[in-house]
Amino acid sequence: MPKKKEEKTNVMRILDQKKVTYTMRTYEEGDGPMGTSEYGLHIAQMLGQDPAQVFKTLVARGASKSIYVFEIPVAENLDLKKAAKSVGEKSIELLHVSEISAVTGYIRGGCTPIGMKKQFPTIFHTSVENHEAVCISGGKIGIQIELPVADLLAITRGQVADIIVE
Repeated sequence: MPKKKEEKTNVMRILDQKKVTYTMRTYEEGDGPMGTSEYGLHIAQMLGQDPAQVFKTLVARGASKSIYVFEIPVAENLDLKKAAKSVGEKSIELLHVSEISAVTGYIRGGCTPIGMKKQFPTIFHTSVENHEAVCISGGKIGIQIELPVADLLAITRGQVADIIVE
């Protein structure tokens, strides 16, 4: 019987091209409101991962109309004031769900900082530095990618700041 060919996402193709070692993890799309901390915790649990090592991608627009990407642990919430300060904006607001695909090229629930239509400034919560590797979306619902933090920061040109609600 022929072996089923592994489906590669844009994220995986980019990581392969840059010779970054990663682990693909898959999960069945579960019940629950997508995009919430509870849903992210559910995914971390399905993958057997520490929620502190599973990061979610949030995309925002600053007062200047510039787009920014924020990466925070799935159990946490973005502090908009801290996030704005981290990118030198007076204020920021999260993109409306209807805008995510047009701006990033990804759908809600599959948004990831690697391989967006354009390389936007990307800020990771400081806790990313507590781990050797973290999980991010693989660019498609049902796929997570675990990769070394150093490689993730290099590929995204990511910066680190305190951007979560205390």
